[in-house]
Amino acid sequence: MNVLVTGAAGFIGATTAGKLLERGDRVVGIDNINDYYDPRLKQARLERLASTFDDAFSFHQVDFADADALQRVADTSDFDRIIHLGAQAGVRYSIENSAAYVRSNLVGHCNLLELARQRKSSHFVYASSSSVYGGNKTLPFRVEDRVDHPLSLYAATKKSDELITESYANIFRLPATGLRFFTVYGPWGRPDMAMWIFTKALYEDRELPVFNGGDMFRDFTYIDDIVAGVIACLDGPPADNGQIKAGGSSQPHAVYNIGNNRSEHLLRVIELLEQETGRKARINALPMQAGDVRETFADITAIERDHGFEPKTTIDEGVPAFVRWYHDYHRIGRN
Repeated sequence: MNVLVTGAAGFIGATTAGKLLERGDRVVGIDNINDYYDPRLKQARLERLASTFDDAFSFHQVDFADADALQRVADTSDFDRIIHLGAQAGVRYSIENSAAYVRSNLVGHCNLLELARQRKSSHFVYASSSSVYGGNKTLPFRVEDRVDHPLSLYAATKKSDELITESYANIFRLPATGLRFFTVYGPWGRPDMAMWIFTKALYEDRELPVFNGGDMFRDFTYIDDIVAGVIACLDGPPADNGQIKAGGSSQPHAVYNIGNNRSEHLLRVIELLEQETGRKARINALPMQAGDVRETFADITAIERDHGFEPKTTIDEGVPAFVRWYHDYHRIGRN
């Protein structure tokens, strides 16, 4: 199978590309390698893929919000299915830089849908987000829940992506699957995520910025579990049979939660980081951040039923694995 993966220099994108390549697929990766976080980490992910898989992996540095540039790559590349993971990420950053989210998450998403339509792609898998649930008070979050009240622009763009994709599934019969990611962590993760921020602060003996005084719960999901779910969904496009799919559509469009189905207290995660780094945390208790939510918790019944998704990695296993990778990547000496 030949697959286009957007966001191929990103955390989930690079890991997904690697797993596809491991099983014998060919991957065309695109990413604009912006400076939202250190581009050197993105380059390191790409170098790892290129050195391991040679010509089975091809990469193009392109902004998929630029329709002409995207088309030029498509014209010279062979692929059918698309995994669209590229986006402007981050709930908090969307408060400061709204234009980046409109360009990448709305214009870019539409460009990819149009490419999938032109190619008559057999499946378009795309990243949504648990942030679409906003201030939903009912736990766990279910794909059947109303998600009409986003608390951030990032969440609003992701909900919009779901709606736009529904229209393409209806008008053009494009098979599509949206994945509402919860908090993903693990080796090669993102520097703007709590796991990285806390680990860095511990090794540098700085205070950990902890929102809501640490009274936060997150459905932490290990990267290998997430990628297994992404690929399982890729291999099972929704049927165009008029039956109701996960998320409520009767079109060939399904929407799933993809998480760990286990909400963990943030302070428990910090305890595990302390144990693995051998450092004692100094907490800087901060108020709840605008656009953030206190708790996320995924109901994954639908993706378990339809695709056999079964997250296996607990935080007791995953947190030490991340810290070991972080230590090796930064060549940190242990005390």
